[in-house]
Amino acid sequence: MPALADRVAELTGADEATRVFHVEGGDICDAWSIMLRGGRHGLHRKVFAKTLTASPPGFFAAEAAGLTLLAVTGTVAVPDVLAVEEDVLVLEWLEPGEATPAQAEQLGRDLAALHGTSALSYGTPGRSAYIGPLPLPSPAAEITDPAQWPAFHAEYRLLPYLRQAVDGGGIEPADARDVELLCERLGEFAGPPQPPALIHGDLWSGNVHWSADGSRPYLIDPAAQGGHPETDLALLRLFGCPQLSRILRAYDEVRPGEGRAERVPLHQLHHLLVHAVLFGGGYGARCGAAARAALGQG
Repeated sequence: MPALADRVAELTGADEATRVFHVEGGDICDAWSIMLRGGRHGLHRKVFAKTLTASPPGFFAAEAAGLTLLAVTGTVAVPDVLAVEEDVLVLEWLEPGEATPAQAEQLGRDLAALHGTSALSYGTPGRSAYIGPLPLPSPAAEITDPAQWPAFHAEYRLLPYLRQAVDGGGIEPADARDVELLCERLGEFAGPPQPPALIHGDLWSGNVHWSADGSRPYLIDPAAQGGHPETDLALLRLFGCPQLSRILRAYDEVRPGEGRAERVPLHQLHHLLVHAVLFGGGYGARCGAAARAALGQG
């Protein structure tokens, strides 16, 4: 991709791009490692670039805004945003490493600190956001009352994706009915009132980047928003996460909470619905199973 490499060099103020390699692993975007030379980067600097053909409007700007929102809290490590355009996002390159016990414990403490950061509202009123390639709807006006979280979650995080999954054939009618039932009764199973907190919003294990030097894990690819902290914790469990027990134990030392395990299916359901929309397959059945588990029927 010589044209992309040259463009990234221009966007970042480098003299030239000397090497470009495709990076495997992304489900939505294409990713590239690009070596830059000269300009304000000095002799050499490697950067990470993401592209998406026919990206939705403001797609990469939303990710960049989310990274900035997390960064300014000073609670979690995220990659620096070097440039953002409608069709490309350029970030600092992070060398990958192993999920060590020390990094896992640091991640737990970092997440606890992040979740102690108040958000102005549930969702992202006035700011575009995406979950994968799908728009992440939000209310026009701020919602701050903790008692309104169940209604917010049903209206803006569950039902829109349920409708898309139904329309696309990604979920069977019986499973869809159980999701609808949970939405109707969500207030019964939401747990203690939780004011809007800043969350990563898409914290499955693939969005934790373990550092090569073992110093601190980074969070990548956020759908940063005002939400419920248990959503981030539940997503770490969704597809398995290295050192999960250490992460949760370190988190609980800072932010203990009762009954979280019982609410994991509830907080995983949004992302399962997103997967049912995007990938179909068995995700629709998993949505139904999560809804029944949240209702105490599983």
